Amino acid sequence: MSFRYASSINKPGFNPLGAQTSVTYYNLFSWGYNAQGQLGDGTTAGKSSPIQIGSLTTWLDITGGGYHSISVKTDGTLWVWGNNSNGQLGLGNITSYSSPKQVGSLTTWSKTTAGTYHTAAIKTDGTLWSWGYNANGQLGLGDISNRSSPVQVGALTTWLNIASGNYHIIAIKTDGTLWTWGDNSIGQLGLGNTTSYSSPKQVGALVNWLRIAGGKYRTVSIKTDGTLWTWGQGSYGQSGLNNTTNYSSPKQIGALTNWLSIASGFYHSTSIKTDGTLWTWGQGSNGQLGLGNTTNYSSPKQIGTLTWSSITNPPASSIAIKSDGTLWSWGQNNNGQLGLGDLTNRSSPVQIGTYASWLKISSKGQHTLALG
Repeated sequence: MSFRYASSINKPGFNPLGAQTSVTYYNLFSWGYNAQGQLGDGTTAGKSSPIQIGSLTTWLDITGGGYHSISVKTDGTLWVWGNNSNGQLGLGNITSYSSPKQVGSLTTWSKTTAGTYHTAAIKTDGTLWSWGYNANGQLGLGDISNRSSPVQVGALTTWLNIASGNYHIIAIKTDGTLWTWGDNSIGQLGLGNTTSYSSPKQVGALVNWLRIAGGKYRTVSIKTDGTLWTWGQGSYGQSGLNNTTNYSSPKQIGALTNWLSIASGFYHSTSIKTDGTLWTWGQGSNGQLGLGNTTNYSSPKQIGTLTWSSITNPPASSIAIKSDGTLWSWGQNNNGQLGLGDLTNRSSPVQIGTYASWLKISSKGQHTLALG
């Protein structure tokens, strides 16, 4: 999805759950599980409604990891907080922090991704860097040693986009080729086998990959022609292929050419089409498919008839922004990750407050980050 700037009031007592008068700012919010300080509010107490992190208005990009958080500011600096047991904060230590800490002093960070305990980022020069947990080779550095500071992956300057599963990474280069590495126990690397790799491996020879998302043991991608592809674990129907089969190489979901964006939780996926409709499939036991039930579906099903602009999938939940800028959530809510002020699961979309200028959302664990 293209980046658009948020509009919101930034003042003492600012409440994202109420109606606002619009002024251009970039505010950071978080909610959900916080035992590791991943919300960034200086505490380890969970929050079941969105809270603003500090008063700064310079947040540009956000990534929610399993138990940590990453953000790039408008000046290109990189900031991290939360669990750091494996060095995933990139601060040269394994100390956890409950408020944002800057990684070095560089101002050239551009895009970030995170898994359960690892982090990776692309700089403005197209170089790729990684750090944190590496037992599955997910750092792409040719070994399985953890790193507590950013280390460059190879010497290439052609990395364009990155995404993470729990223990694997997916990346697209500027030439449109697709690369994967890390855990491959269920074929989630798409290489036709179940061998894990500690350095980037190209998936086929095609040069038309556009968007990527990683689930727990699975990968989903959209090509430049708008077709939708998947591989890895399918035991809950999350492959979207009308079965519960695992696949170790890319398989196309249907024949449509109007898929626009994708997200993936542990065992379910959601995707937005070019007409703004929202579709979902896979495990539904916590209501995470948003279809009003707890049924698994092995092919894409439409959620209502409304139009949506952005989606992210925590492990067993879904958080989405509609085209009108309102924020909605559904699925598992045992840690308040739906942001609805309680711990009750929902099986259909429920609006989070009345604020209507949400910009971007990100979650890989049971906490969510949002710009608004």
